[in-house]
Amino acid sequence: MEGSAFVLYNSNMRSAQSNSAIQVYNLFGESSELPDVVHCETIAARSVLHDWKFAAHRHARLHQVLLIERGGGEATLDGRACAMRPMHVVNVPTGVVHGFNFLPGTQGWVVTIAAEILDETLLAPEGLRSVLSQCTVVRGTPQMRAAMKQIFAEFAGRGFARAHVLRALSAGLIGLVARELARGKRDESAADSELFRRFEALLEQHHLERWSVSDYAAALSVTPTHLNRVTRAATGDTASHLILHRLIREARRNLVYTNLPVSTIAYALGFEDPAYFSRVYAAATGLSPRTFRERLHGGEE
Repeated sequence: MEGSAFVLYNSNMRSAQSNSAIQVYNLFGESSELPDVVHCETIAARSVLHDWKFAAHRHARLHQVLLIERGGGEATLDGRACAMRPMHVVNVPTGVVHGFNFLPGTQGWVVTIAAEILDETLLAPEGLRSVLSQCTVVRGTPQMRAAMKQIFAEFAGRGFARAHVLRALSAGLIGLVARELARGKRDESAADSELFRRFEALLEQHHLERWSVSDYAAALSVTPTHLNRVTRAATGDTASHLILHRLIREARRNLVYTNLPVSTIAYALGFEDPAYFSRVYAAATGLSPRTFRERLHGGEE
């Protein structure tokens, strides 16, 4: 998508829990759509407009990495208060509720990466997705800082192959963050870690066949209960939700990168009823497939 707006969707909706007031944002503290393959912004640029405070919110389909250069403050991550200091990095996965209370004058960078870009980058056998699902503050490194500066420099330019270079640089940053997260990750048995990697690989192979949790558990020679325990330990989510999310990612790819009718996409994903597929997609993303595609193309089919 060289030089074009990589518009995803306007996710300014309420949380899936009807009584929740948690806002769903696309960018760092705002509800506008993501205008590029990645989005780069200094912490100060938007914080000064909000008195350096951001109430609890989440990003439905965006992953963010913040690096504190000077100053700091406190991040609220999934209900936990975490101190932010110079050369700290905050990893904010998609869908996780978080908020910030920065010290006035804090300097640093925010890189926002679309879920579709991560889908192209994170290969199941490498095990990065489970590590990056942690919403936490870790120690930054000189390599992360250098990667951030490279991304910002490329983002500001309009050179040939800009989108490709941004994707590659973002993948490098995400890898560095995953490496640091893995160092501080809770101890887990090697057997469970290997089991989750095998589940991820099977999910890539069989998600279009609409396997159930029991099907995956049987293929892995474990019980569904044990598989759920392992996926919760690795990602904080159930196996059934991971299966659904993988199917939704595939649907989004088809909606973004093809002109196939919604009904054809539904059948290709194993749904016998396109209307049911549309309901499932809307429940997961907040928009029907047709509305998502219309907004993606500026209201044109």
